[in-house]
Amino acid sequence: MEPMFSPPLHRQRHQFVIDFVEKNKPKKVVDLGCSECGLLQKLKFHREIELLVGVDIDGAKVQKKMHGLSPISTDYLQPSYDQLRVELYQGSVTQKDARLKGFDLVTNIELIEHLTLPDVECFSQVVFGYMTPVAVIVSTPNSEFNPLFPGLAGFRHSDHKFEWTRAEFKSWALKVCLDYGYEVEFTGVGQAPPGLQEAVGFCSQIGVFHRLRGREGCNVLIGADAEDVFSYTLLYSVNYPSLHDNNILRRVLVCEVLYWAENLKKRWMEEKTGESDGTYTLYQAAGEGEECLRALEVTQTAACGAVMNTPVEQRGGGVSEHQEAEDQQVFWRKSQGLQETCKVRRCVSVPLAVLWSCCPKVSALSGNLNNLRHFLMEDPKVKLSQDGSAVLLYDQEQDLEEEEEDHNDLEDSGYAEASRCSHNVEPEEDWEANV
Repeated sequence: MEPMFSPPLHRQRHQFVIDFVEKNKPKKVVDLGCSECGLLQKLKFHREIELLVGVDIDGAKVQKKMHGLSPISTDYLQPSYDQLRVELYQGSVTQKDARLKGFDLVTNIELIEHLTLPDVECFSQVVFGYMTPVAVIVSTPNSEFNPLFPGLAGFRHSDHKFEWTRAEFKSWALKVCLDYGYEVEFTGVGQAPPGLQEAVGFCSQIGVFHRLRGREGCNVLIGADAEDVFSYTLLYSVNYPSLHDNNILRRVLVCEVLYWAENLKKRWMEEKTGESDGTYTLYQAAGEGEECLRALEVTQTAACGAVMNTPVEQRGGGVSEHQEAEDQQVFWRKSQGLQETCKVRRCVSVPLAVLWSCCPKVSALSGNLNNLRHFLMEDPKVKLSQDGSAVLLYDQEQDLEEEEEDHNDLEDSGYAEASRCSHNVEPEEDWEANV
């Protein structure tokens, strides 16, 4: 049967849930009857959700598409503070499982019509009486709309056990509210042709249930359970990378620090062309603002490990050009003998205070200077000064030579890194989904 709606009805149902999530910001969401995880794959991008769960009785369908819920490369390259955990289970909606208690939102999209009427009663007890979510969305076919489908005889799907009229759906929903302390509003998706909306209603009717305040502890099923029940089988679980994880936070922070330190070093050395082989300190002076660049030559580090102190001292008020020139001449004369026997390695020292004040992302990630120092001290890729107050950046040319040697060694070894690619496949849909 050709689709009657644009966009297709299954997308309209999913969009209804997405709009609800955007408005109400639930943190814990479970989709009962998740099938091939189509709705979950859309909800994973709404990072107000911290726990996203899918349940279906057909584990093979879930496993077919579950890896589409895995984090993608950008989630690892640019992790956020948002936290997201995805869990997928095989299980029946007529059975209780303690891991699904206390969610903010439970969705049941075109599910209950696949249950027998006795199972619908069990479903009501499990969802509203045992799980007691804050909100529940239930969508189901509206049988009054069926005559508008040309050539349709019987139910819309061969597995449907029933299809309710609007009155039958309303009767079931109001009884649920009375039994378990909820209120409901009725709506739907899939508009009827002009002039028929009032007569036949929506193609898919929807009930949105909200738990009444003060009714959280009224359900007798929870009190009757001596022990928590775990009847579902976990098929898949994954935690998305988050900056709440200290290991991930350290990795991102170190990358930012090294990037900005190199950037500051390059900008400063461009202003100091003509000066060579030495150790320099960058610091922020009052009034410098965005530039963050003033420098004093303080030490020179030889490759053999010796460190020579220069007479030039770091002063907040600066040093006159004449005095600085004289001091540098004295320094170069004193260091000449050492340079003849040891290869001098240029080094630039970038104080953490400079990085903190010049790089908003560094300060936001670390929280304070002490945290910044603590994170960097524990990472082998970062070289800090002896007192831990600055990042040391050594001669770039030498580092590049070492990287080239390592690269050549890797090529000689005969190993190469294999590239990977991912393929997205559109989910298979039956005609009902495309209605």
